[in-house]
Amino acid sequence: MRDLQIFSGFGHILVEVMLALIPLLLLFGVFQVFLLKLPKEKLVNIFKGLVLTFLGLSLFLQGVKVGFFPVGEAMGIALGSKGHNWILVPIGFVLGFVATFAEPAVRILNYQVEKVSSGYIPQQLMLYTLSLGVGLAVAVSMIRILLGIPLWYFIIPGYVAAMVLLRFSSSTFVSIAFDSGGVATGPMTVTFVMAMAIGAAASIEGRDPLLIGFGMISLVALAPILAVLVLGLLYGRKERENERRLGA
Repeated sequence: MRDLQIFSGFGHILVEVMLALIPLLLLFGVFQVFLLKLPKEKLVNIFKGLVLTFLGLSLFLQGVKVGFFPVGEAMGIALGSKGHNWILVPIGFVLGFVATFAEPAVRILNYQVEKVSSGYIPQQLMLYTLSLGVGLAVAVSMIRILLGIPLWYFIIPGYVAAMVLLRFSSSTFVSIAFDSGGVATGPMTVTFVMAMAIGAAASIEGRDPLLIGFGMISLVALAPILAVLVLGLLYGRKERENERRLGA
């Protein structure tokens, strides 16, 4: 009977995923009738993919509910309640780095960047850049939780720095940077690391989880923007050095 508890509330999740996919399916049907007119074989493959998507999303959300959230929160409470709760900072960095490294959406973005740039921006370089940025953002979030620092102390200077970097970055890296900010806040980071941050805030005396526990995702969304813009500056410097070398 204990195993059946894993699927507690699974029916509700199935309904939610179905309601989310139905509009996409209807929109595709309209395009198929009036514009696409794909052959039957292609439609069968698309239908199989939709079934796998439905099952995958449902199982993932159920796993988040019974696994990621409880484990993340329990880790945050355990680490935050210890005397040496500063350990949240390095652990937060590692978890942020690993979560971004394993994020499917991040890998898809990096693949597209490498493909469109014809290898000029390697996907491995982008992957490490985004992972380091998110890792630092989570570490800063843990410092904020430990010290009780208001969120705007980080958000305002961060976006001011981003606006300054825009002035010196190429349009290519600007576009990639702001897409990276959205992609990095994927299910791996949101479901696990945020739960740990809320658990840590709840375990530290004098910290309101609503005020201090939340806000980490906003820093995670900001960090990749800054990281990619800095990468763009390094690329620009490398290009200028190559031009000087060729000119000499």
